[in-house]
Amino acid sequence: MSRNVFRTGTVIAAVSCLGLAACAPGSSGGSSASKSNASAPAQTDPAKLGKVTLTVWDQEVRGGQAKQITQLNAAFQKKYPNITIKRVPRSFDDLGKTIKLALSGDNPPDVAEVNNGRGDMGAFVKAGQLLDLGKYAKAYGWDERYPQSVRQYSSYSPDGKTFGTGNLYGLPQVGEVVDLYVNTEHLQQAGLAMPTTWEQLVAAMKTLKAKRPGEAPMVLGDLDKWPAIHVFGPTQAQFVAPDDIRKLAFGQKGANWKTPGNQQAAQTLVDWMKAGYLDAKTIGTGYDNANKAFSQGKGTFLMAGTWLAADPMPALGSKVRFILPPPSKAAGGKEVSTGGTGIPWAISSKTKHPDAAAAYINFITSPEAMKVLASTGNVPVANTSEQTAATPLDKDVLTAFGKVVEANGLVPYLDYATPTMADTLGAALQDLLAGRKTPAQFLDTLQQDYSGFVAKNG
Repeated sequence: MSRNVFRTGTVIAAVSCLGLAACAPGSSGGSSASKSNASAPAQTDPAKLGKVTLTVWDQEVRGGQAKQITQLNAAFQKKYPNITIKRVPRSFDDLGKTIKLALSGDNPPDVAEVNNGRGDMGAFVKAGQLLDLGKYAKAYGWDERYPQSVRQYSSYSPDGKTFGTGNLYGLPQVGEVVDLYVNTEHLQQAGLAMPTTWEQLVAAMKTLKAKRPGEAPMVLGDLDKWPAIHVFGPTQAQFVAPDDIRKLAFGQKGANWKTPGNQQAAQTLVDWMKAGYLDAKTIGTGYDNANKAFSQGKGTFLMAGTWLAADPMPALGSKVRFILPPPSKAAGGKEVSTGGTGIPWAISSKTKHPDAAAAYINFITSPEAMKVLASTGNVPVANTSEQTAATPLDKDVLTAFGKVVEANGLVPYLDYATPTMADTLGAALQDLLAGRKTPAQFLDTLQQDYSGFVAKNG
């Protein structure tokens, strides 16, 4: 399950599933980029490229997403009147259904947002349908502007088998991270300070359970199966080294789910259920209902992502804050959390205008563009902590994402690992929380899915 499907509607809108009607497909060029174009030095002055029409497919169709791309497109064409942007806005679902056929045809878009999962970007890389952006990364300094912890989400080996390393095939505009929403009023009423370590977080939940009887300190609704992944991920990061998580999440050889650290992370969730830190009705509660309950004052902690900051969190006003999961002693005091990026912008290998396409991507991901993204309610994936926020909560979000990226503490969503891991992990976590599986059995299930995929992937 792509997080781009289930994480929608955000101040911090990384991606969306709602759509507008799309224009007819088609690139101004249509033929394959020649080998001479591929090997030629990058032309980084768009004004010298002559008259060009770029066909661009995107899914920036909702709220702040639509505002930012409309504003940036207008600014680009004003600065470079020789380049015309033929925009084709599509819903996330529509884009996913049509881009595969378009890239394999004779008339693909020059630039398109391409889901970075194995089934999309990985498959397109394997088929030779996307341009390796390496020379443009060097020419524009993308490899300096975007740390490896961000670039990894758009990196594949040329054969599409290895995810997380290799060549760069896209650049995202926005970012997202799973952190901790905190009801500070509840903390104050219980005589507690904001936790700064994992151990303090657990101790706070023990106190809150005693002082607020009948209410679980940590809110989670896992009826949809995937939300518990966003609690397990940051918990896992307290006991497993970031590089080991990256290997697991990207489905790389040599990684193993059956380790003491993963066992400890799974046992932590079991312990939380037994202690009542998570509600006994967690499995039967919907994601949206749980989040709404938190926004109405139920519970003190909610482990969820930046995409919830706009709705429903404003209902709590100044009572709610957003912090990175406080680090454990086992993690060495380093703040690490699960996160990722919005859908990357990629270039068709068949475009006749690779330099213009790269210039466009550079423009919409530039430091100036990051300011536009922040001003329209999005989370810029670069220069994040430098942006101006409208509210303290928005500032928390921007600061948290910027901090974890700069510290190389952003680790991938675990359902990236294999094509079936989202379903496998989601179901296994429900079994774990319900007591139907022990931590060891839980890890056996994940390892079976993982090792089967790695063996087939070669």
